[in-house]
Amino acid sequence: MKAILAMAAAAVLAAASPAASVDDLAWMAGQWSREEGDRWTEESWTAPRGGVMLGHSRSGRGDSLREFEFLRIAAGADGAPAYIAQPGGRAPVVFPLVRRDGMSATFENPAHDYPQRIHYVRGGDAMTATISLVDGSKPMRWTFRRR
Repeated sequence: MKAILAMAAAAVLAAASPAASVDDLAWMAGQWSREEGDRWTEESWTAPRGGVMLGHSRSGRGDSLREFEFLRIAAGADGAPAYIAQPGGRAPVVFPLVRRDGMSATFENPAHDYPQRIHYVRGGDAMTATISLVDGSKPMRWTFRRR
């Protein structure tokens, strides 16, 4: 009986929480930058519109560009938001949203070589992006400030 009540409660809670949408990630929108000595990284995100957020990232040293990436967040095949990355303009890699709350989001693709997890968290005028393997190992982290 307890198991049936627990399952019923879980079903009610799931029905009460609306599915995530791209609009729930509006807190990521803006122009973000990080500078450390002569190294720099910039990331920009548009506000959600039409069910999509568009973004790009670029990193460099001094006056030289080292890397760039086209980004977007849009509904995946299941309708939930997915982070779609195109490093260097190559073919897209999809990372479905697996967790979120008011100011953080985690996207994962365990089949990808690296990264497998992309995690964003926002605090005031700072946003931190962390990439890692799906178990959290081999992390790389960037803390951006709003420009």
